[in-house]
Amino acid sequence: SIILFQGIFERPTSNKAQARIKSNNNNHTMKFTAAFSALFVASASAFAPSTPAFTKSNTALFMSAEGEITPLRIGTRGSPLALAQAYETRERLIEAFPELAEDGALEICVMKTQGDMILDKSLMELGGKGLFTKELDTALLGDEVDICVHSMKDVPTWLPDGTVLPCNFPREDTNDAFIHKDGSVKTIAELPDGSVIGTASLRRQAQILAQNPTLKCVNFRGNVQTRLRKLDDGVVDATLLAIAGLKRMDMDSCATAVLDWDEMLPAVAQGAIGVQCRSDDERSLKYINALNHPETHACVNCERAFLEALDGNCKTPIAGQARIIDGKIVFRGLIAMPDGSLKYTTEATGEVEDAKEIGRKAGEKLKAEAGDKFFEMMVEMSPQQVLGQITK
Repeated sequence: SIILFQGIFERPTSNKAQARIKSNNNNHTMKFTAAFSALFVASASAFAPSTPAFTKSNTALFMSAEGEITPLRIGTRGSPLALAQAYETRERLIEAFPELAEDGALEICVMKTQGDMILDKSLMELGGKGLFTKELDTALLGDEVDICVHSMKDVPTWLPDGTVLPCNFPREDTNDAFIHKDGSVKTIAELPDGSVIGTASLRRQAQILAQNPTLKCVNFRGNVQTRLRKLDDGVVDATLLAIAGLKRMDMDSCATAVLDWDEMLPAVAQGAIGVQCRSDDERSLKYINALNHPETHACVNCERAFLEALDGNCKTPIAGQARIIDGKIVFRGLIAMPDGSLKYTTEATGEVEDAKEIGRKAGEKLKAEAGDKFFEMMVEMSPQQVLGQITK
């Protein structure tokens, strides 16, 4: 099911993102605050859908042939992190196109995805990738929104027909943050045997257990604030989160340490924001093409090509990261068994314009090295066997 909010989101004036949703039909203003702190848990489900209504603009720029106002509608999930990314998109659009600052020019439409609503199961049990994008895809193809803002690591390697994703913003730090319950332990290696780590990621689980198989990983779902609250409540001893998301919400001070690639290779496309639109929507393409950051786009394309070559999803521990160093693209990739008992790694370097090919060949190389048996074991294992964990 979809909960759709349409309105104008004002620039946050503090660490709290204050969102106003205006309706012309009843002159009623709904306000909600997504507090970006570890003590506040924000949820779009707390707000009933408002009646769709557009705030009128005096400019002809957004006037349809029938004389109706047609603002640029930005589709997003309702988590605090997703809203922060929607705000960033709005600000970048206004900076590049000042006419979009006019009242009524932009709307942010918030909806719930299946991945947001079902939190008592692992992503693997729910079917893997696409859980955070399907409802947005449907809204986009149904002309309910004009563009969709995504965390790129949530986006499947295939896009629905009729849509494109031509835009990535400059990338945030891609590494994982290690967060200990009291800050006394600074790295995974320092954790006492038997410690409990909360994570919903098989990629993180595999790399954690490869370092210390006595550690226990438990399924840890929910938004950033929910996970940090569980950590404070002593549900687990430590957890890992993308430092990019924490930075976007001014919460990076929560991190005990930031792990480098040697300790925890990040997920494919981690730290990158992507903007999707309909392939025949010239107006939206004009706007979002102007916001694309070519270097980030090349690295993300390299990583996603690697993932696609492996037929990767949330059922297989896969990590992959690309950087541009001295004008060359440098890639590192990894696949592993969920229990960390076996892993394969690869590295590649090449020209930036060959980013996709570099990623594809790296994926094919690891697939050949691991062999059919490796992937057959993945298919045969039940979610419980793969995870070996309970939900916290």
